[in-house]
Amino acid sequence: MSTPNGFPQHSRVCLTRSMEGGAVQDLQAKKAGKAAKKEAGGDGAPPKIGTPISETLKLLPEELKANMKIKSITPRPPRKPRLERAASLDEKSWRKWRRFRTSQESLTDPNETSSSNGSLQEASPSPPSKGRASPCNPCCQQDSLHSSPDALEASPGGKSRGGASDLGKRASEISSAFGGLLRGKGFAGGKPRLSQIMPARPLPPMELNVASHSLRTANRIDSDCLDYRHYSQHKFGRVSSSLSDSRLQGNGTLYDNCSTDSMKSTFSVLTPIRAKDVRSRSYLEGSLLASGALMGAEELSRYFPDRNMGIFVATWNMQGQKELPVNLDDFLLPTDPDFAQDMYVIGVQEGCPDRREWEIRLQETLGPHYVLLHSAAHGVLYMSVFIRRDLIWFCSEVEYATVTTRIVSQIKTKGALGISFTFFGTSFLFITSHFTSGDSKVNERKLDYNKTIQALTLPKNVPDTNPYRSSSSDVTTRFDEVFWFGDFNFRLNKDRETVDSILNQNPGTDVSKLLVYDQLTSEMSRGSIFKGFQEADIHFRPSYKFDIGKDSYDTTSKQRTPSYTDRVVFRSRYKDDIQAVKYSSCPVIKTSDHRPVFALFRVKVRPGRDNIPLAAGLFDRDLYLIGIRRRATRELLKRREQKDQRSSSICSIS
Repeated sequence: MSTPNGFPQHSRVCLTRSMEGGAVQDLQAKKAGKAAKKEAGGDGAPPKIGTPISETLKLLPEELKANMKIKSITPRPPRKPRLERAASLDEKSWRKWRRFRTSQESLTDPNETSSSNGSLQEASPSPPSKGRASPCNPCCQQDSLHSSPDALEASPGGKSRGGASDLGKRASEISSAFGGLLRGKGFAGGKPRLSQIMPARPLPPMELNVASHSLRTANRIDSDCLDYRHYSQHKFGRVSSSLSDSRLQGNGTLYDNCSTDSMKSTFSVLTPIRAKDVRSRSYLEGSLLASGALMGAEELSRYFPDRNMGIFVATWNMQGQKELPVNLDDFLLPTDPDFAQDMYVIGVQEGCPDRREWEIRLQETLGPHYVLLHSAAHGVLYMSVFIRRDLIWFCSEVEYATVTTRIVSQIKTKGALGISFTFFGTSFLFITSHFTSGDSKVNERKLDYNKTIQALTLPKNVPDTNPYRSSSSDVTTRFDEVFWFGDFNFRLNKDRETVDSILNQNPGTDVSKLLVYDQLTSEMSRGSIFKGFQEADIHFRPSYKFDIGKDSYDTTSKQRTPSYTDRVVFRSRYKDDIQAVKYSSCPVIKTSDHRPVFALFRVKVRPGRDNIPLAAGLFDRDLYLIGIRRRATRELLKRREQKDQRSSSICSIS
């Protein structure tokens, strides 16, 4: 029902209630204080900003007061009903600022925290509102005004012009501000009173994989090496994978993939073991695929996911020199490839008198990541086997045997020395030999080879991994992987002048013209020696015979022909188990008339059984401690020298 003015009747009733309540408040305000009249300056004067609504009603003309019940003024209703009050631009910017606000000082500071009514008494304005009424019921708005007189007194408003429309706007603004306060948008102390921060939407579920790819292994001596996992995928194809991952993921338990990544590398951490696995595992008679077997497939995959390991094999005729090279880094740790190998096997012919000192120097160079698994000697033939410290538990007992090819000599300078052991399920045999010397003594060298393969009594206690493919007359057939290296003394069937001319024409690595005259290459092609063995391609200059301390070949009266006397050959029971990565010499070591020759291999490793006699983690601990102590001392001396060089000053007088 509408009035003659066109406004709804319920609006008149609500506003009438508001005016009656305001008149009562005016009577109370007259008794409480007369200072407001003096500030107003008389009837009809415009009120100041911030003047309470009761004072505004008191200062209205008498005619308006008399007709207040007759003339009802209400705000203009919105054109379309809305479910929520429209936010102004200032309110939107304030909300945006609040969203990025991280501090909650107003909630934690007791001096700034106050009640809702107290927050309205501050001088800071609330978010401004446009002159539209709230979409809620007007009666409810007026009731809320009556129930909170403090809010009416403190609500900010624009400058009143004495019009009834301005009064309606002010009432709408007060109701809007009070409604915002009830929703937690009040102000206190010039700072917003922030409610408890809650996420706008549910947080995403935590992923199972929380790995950190900065995890590195110790597969290089330097601590600031590149990421081994990334490098291995491109260089060697070693991708981290473990059978233990399925156990952790199968339970649905959250796990840190850093732990599983590290346990698959050589810096392993202990993996959880179920009680039922402990009950069912067999430590003595483990099968190839048994879960928990020390030499089984699961343990092998933890350390070598691609079942390939790196082996460094080197040979060097030291010529019996007492003086050892100052630095062996270029020999044992070549810059290509970037990463060190898992196993180092070094054979020496005519070794230095102090064999222990030589082994200490090897340990000092390789550092704390490697331990001496075994070393043996036969006269002046030395062999040392170093292995990664983490892999010592997967080696069987180490066995060795020797063969003498020159019985007449009191000092055993010619002969062979063999070391064998089983790593996981793969058996290895390493032989270093020194055959008969002489340009024309090819047949004598063949006899040395035949005597070695027949008289070398290996293996002894460690069982053969495949006895059906073994031969009692050839020791090299009784092992899966065989590496034979040493000073074989095979020469070039050409005079010195021709060899020098070829070397001068090809100062680089093209030595194919020289290999045409190589005795060992021709004998191996005929099958008269090293049957079933292979040799990597040669791209280095002859390793014999040099003037000591120089890069020139023999300049003495004998004028010996440069030759490839120092060689590394290999054979395997299974095709493509051994892949040669690099085959080269070390020209920077010049303490002998021979240059060291080394080869890098990638060798396939197979799982084994736990019923073999194990080495039980034994290694030469005394040698390890001496080598590491020397390494630390050398580093300290180097730093001290660098410090002294910086602190010293040189004065020059011109």
